[in-house]
Parts: sequence; structure tokens; C-alpha cells
Amino acid sequence: MDFLHTLFYFIVAISVLVSFHEFGHFWVARKAGVKVLRFSVGFGKVLWAYQKSPDATEYVISAIPLGGYVKMVDEREGQVKEADLPYAFNRQSVLARTAIVAAGPVFNLILAVALFWGALVIGETGIKPILGTVEQDTLAATAGFVEGDEIISVNDKATPTWTEAMSVLVSSALDGEQNIKVTVKSFDDQQAIRTLKLTDKDSENPDVLYQRLGLKLWSPKLQPIIGKVLPDSAALASGLKQGDLIVSADGTIITDWMQWVTYVKSHADVAIKLEIERDGVRLPATITPKSVVVGKNTEGKVGASVYIPEELMKSVSVEYSLSPLAAIPVAFETTYYYSITSLKMMGKMLVGKASVDNLSGPISIAQYAGQSATMGLVPFIKYLALISVSLGVLNLLPIPVLDGGHLLFFAIEGIKGSPVSERAQIFFQQIGIALLVSLMALAMFLDVERLFQ
Repeated sequence: MDFLHTLFYFIVAISVLVSFHEFGHFWVARKAGVKVLRFSVGFGKVLWAYQKSPDATEYVISAIPLGGYVKMVDEREGQVKEADLPYAFNRQSVLARTAIVAAGPVFNLILAVALFWGALVIGETGIKPILGTVEQDTLAATAGFVEGDEIISVNDKATPTWTEAMSVLVSSALDGEQNIKVTVKSFDDQQAIRTLKLTDKDSENPDVLYQRLGLKLWSPKLQPIIGKVLPDSAALASGLKQGDLIVSADGTIITDWMQWVTYVKSHADVAIKLEIERDGVRLPATITPKSVVVGKNTEGKVGASVYIPEELMKSVSVEYSLSPLAAIPVAFETTYYYSITSLKMMGKMLVGKASVDNLSGPISIAQYAGQSATMGLVPFIKYLALISVSLGVLNLLPIPVLDGGHLLFFAIEGIKGSPVSERAQIFFQQIGIALLVSLMALAMFLDVERLFQ
């Protein structure tokens, strides 16, 4: 079920994002006077088709729901009727062809703005970014952070939730910023500004960076009661249920949740004999935490969250949303922010200043799709927005076979007054294909490695 859940939302995500990308090409092509023969949602065998007349565009739904394509009249792709020659893509001006090709990635960025706007207007419930114990010899300790500090903003960007605060912090660090200004509020409502001072090495890997930061969410002492059991988890396999109280582990009495978490982390792939209390009855159980690589360490994970009393949850929760009008500039700002961050990260990986571990392949993307959908509508919308930004930025890179490569050829044509020779285009496209295949192979390798880890 978990696999089908992940696969379903992966297909939904990719279909929406790639089809919207292709719709950008389609819409601008029609406006520019280019004849579009087919607009397809999906690839492969045609399942459904509609065509108003023999000369009209054919709208198609195909069997493989992983994107789509737009087929335009083009002399380079086959013989064209004489009546259709004025409407052929290759006969349009450089400006028109540039607009048609650029429309795909631009529409992805427009979609990202719309999705971020929707997430902001719908709003979400998050956890206040209140710091727990600040470990010594970490960047947070050096900057003067103390337990109880609530993060108000990072580099003047409001961070109402813990997720938002960590996202902006990590993105700022990966963006190459070495002095990150963090505004905090203490328990007595006194505000202060603390500066995290980073080095180049801190921005190479998000997991290592998170450990170096030393920022942890404040956590009250909670009873070791199971709140939620995740699908495909060690907790589910062992028969644990919501409401179960962990009494002991291997004979050791468990008095609070963090003691249980610490015990689990140190027992990756090691069976733990439990005594639990369910509905007032003591029961035996055995659980084997799955091993998870965190930074350079391997930790155990059971896939279960703690039960938090409703009163406590209300005290640390925050409802965050904006009015439709106020959300517009924030949506544009957020899209711009992640676009620039993506570009800088790609540049840093290219010159070796960031780890290739930051690459995500189809397996990771599918897992994130399933996880975000499980978390709720708004997290899934934000996930779609982030992937849409990545898709738009990636396609604008000046690599042959990508939209950015075609735009580069058009720019050269505009400067020299004639198209780039077909031989040169084929040569550089072969290089582009080799680069993309190598990148995809590396991303897939990293995905499989993470999967086995």
C-alpha cells in the first residue's frame, strides 16, 4: 500500500508539472501562429483523443502518465503540406521561436508562484521554532543561542514555523552566505539578533550542516506513548499501535520519550525486547529499528511519533496564513528565492564546492511526493512548487537538448544573422545528451544507495 501511495503521488506530481510545462509551449505556439498538430498528456499508446476537425489540434491522453509533449508543424521533423508552411515552427522569427521555447520553463515558474500563493492562502499549522538544548561546540552555541529562544526571522525573512526556519537557514547556508542573521525572542519577549558564522565546508552537505548548526526543536518531557505509527515502518511490523505505552526496553525502564528515542538510535538493526502497556494490560513485543544514515552516522529508526497532549500541542502550535492580496508578493519572493538558490547550488556542485549527495533522482522525488502527501494538502502543494521551480530552472540551463540549449542556439542565430548549422547542433546535442545521461545515472546511483542504506 505504501508503495502504491508513493507511486500514485509521484505520477500525479510529474504529470501535473511536465504537462503544465508543455502547455506553456503549446499556448505560446498557438499565439505565435504556429500550427500545433498534437497536445498529449502522457506518452505511448493513445487512450483517448479529441479533434474538432482534421486541421485542428488533436488533444490526447496517453498510456504512460509521466509528462506530455507538444507536436508542432516543423520541416525538420518531416514533410509539411505547402498550405502549412507559413505555420511551421522553423519558419518563425527568432523572437517567436525564443518565446515558444522559453514558455515551458517560464510556465513552471508561474505555476510555482501560483502554488506558493495557494499554500500561503490556505495556511498551515506548524510548530513554533523554539529551541531546545543547544549543544556545546556547535555554530548555535558559538553564536549565543540558548534553550527557549524562539526564531522570529532569518535574514529578515519571517519564519513562523520550525520547518520554515530550518528551510531558510539551510537554504541560506547552501546559498553561500557565511553570516546568517537570526532574530530570536526569549521567554520574556525580549528580542535579540544572533549571527551564525559559517565556512565554505559548512555548505557542502545539508545533513552535515544541520549537525554543525546544533539547532534542535524544544521538546518537553513526554511520556513514551505512541502517537502515530507510519506505514512501512518497524513499529507497524512489530504490532505497535497508537496509545501504547513503552514500559521497558531489554529490561531497562523507559521513563520518557527522549530516553526511548536515544535507545532506538543506538540499536539500528538490533532486535529490542519490549514491554508495553495497552488498555491497562502489560504485553511483550519485539521491534527491530531500521538503520538510517544521518550524516556520517548510522542510527536506528522505528517510524513512530510521540503522543502529545492536546493542551501542550496548542501551546506550541501556530496557525500561519496570509490574505490573498498579501500572499502575492510573498509567493513571487519565495519563487525567486528558491530559483536563485537552485542555480547557486548547481553552480557549486559543478565546481566541486557542494557535495553531489544533494542530487535527487526519481526514487527520492517519488519518496518525497508520497511523504509530503501523507503530511497533508499544503505540504504537497509546497512540494509541487519546489519541484516546479527546479524543473523550470533546470530547463533554462544552456545545455543542448534542454530548452536553454535551444535558446542559446537562437541567441547565436540572432547575433550572427543565420541559424547554427545542423551539424554543429547535432554535435552539441550529443554532448548534452551525454551530460544529462551521466547526471541521471549519478542521481539514480545515489538514490539506490540511499534506498539500501
